[in-house]
Amino acid sequence: MDLTEPSPPVIAIPEIDVNRIMQMIPHRYPFLMIDKVVDVVTNVSCTGIKNVTINEPFFPGHFPQRPVFPGVLIIEAMAQTAAVLVVHTLGAAFEGKLVYFMSVEDAKFRKPVGPGDTLEIRVEKQRQRGSVWKFAAEATVRGTKVAEASYAAMILDE
Repeated sequence: MDLTEPSPPVIAIPEIDVNRIMQMIPHRYPFLMIDKVVDVVTNVSCTGIKNVTINEPFFPGHFPQRPVFPGVLIIEAMAQTAAVLVVHTLGAAFEGKLVYFMSVEDAKFRKPVGPGDTLEIRVEKQRQRGSVWKFAAEATVRGTKVAEASYAAMILDE
């Protein structure tokens, strides 16, 4: 399979639901960090949606008196959103393949995210060389930026 020649960009598709996401990437509860992906433009960008609820397994310990969605899990939600974009771009032959972090740069956390928030993770492909993809991401809640990062990931074709 050729990792360097993804499909050409197409018109945005409106939504990829959680069932389809689980066909595309191997993550499962409690580590699936996105509920759906919207505004998908093949080989360009997409937006992951995470509905944060008090039932998240980490809230009892982070922190009981004021539950805060961990920043590292926001970064993971960014990576999972990007993985969906990669698999969508490369096609069905790449469904379920592992996409590994290679680097995270310029991560900034601006405001806490908690139960009741809807996290919107906008991911844009910066470039691709072979199996390595680079992305920029921004996470917002109600239009306010809560986190941002640049990162690289590699899809394994095994």
